Amino acid sequence: MTERPAGPAIDAAAPPAAGTSGGSDPEQSSPSEPAELSVRDIQALIPHRWPFLLVDRIVEYDREAQRIVGLKGVTATEWFFQGHFPGLPVMPGVLQLEALAQTMAVYVARQPGFGDAMGLFAGIDECRFRHIVVPGDVLRLEVTMEKLGRRFGRGRGVASVDGDVACEALLSFIIPPAGTLR
Repeated sequence: MTERPAGPAIDAAAPPAAGTSGGSDPEQSSPSEPAELSVRDIQALIPHRWPFLLVDRIVEYDREAQRIVGLKGVTATEWFFQGHFPGLPVMPGVLQLEALAQTMAVYVARQPGFGDAMGLFAGIDECRFRHIVVPGDVLRLEVTMEKLGRRFGRGRGVASVDGDVACEALLSFIIPPAGTLR
């Protein structure tokens, strides 16, 4: 594994601009579907909250290409660095996968008919960890959907830092019947 210089910081606490939190590109979304989403917008779509919300911002959303890109600014004060590892902070691979899954959940939540549905991991296949992620890195979370049905979905996720792939996997989820998660 190689070390990279620290990337630019992401300010997850910055308030969104009036109206939506970003502009829209006609290639990526319609005017009613902004390509960029703030952390507040993300929280309106998925149930995750601090300290387990692992996506700070959505920067690309392309319904036609079935693709979404999010960012996670990795800071030295992350809760998991206290024990992983003292003196050598490394973002756990399982949390990189969770960040990819949360990014995919945002994509799914924006699709017609999914609204409040909650997906659960069904599988993680073809997973590889290629580089470590350390404080100061900005983790780019790209997911391209391969299948999206009413109860099952699958997408290819790639987490990278400065163009270097840190983690990649084929992520599958199920949406259980209503009332199952009570």
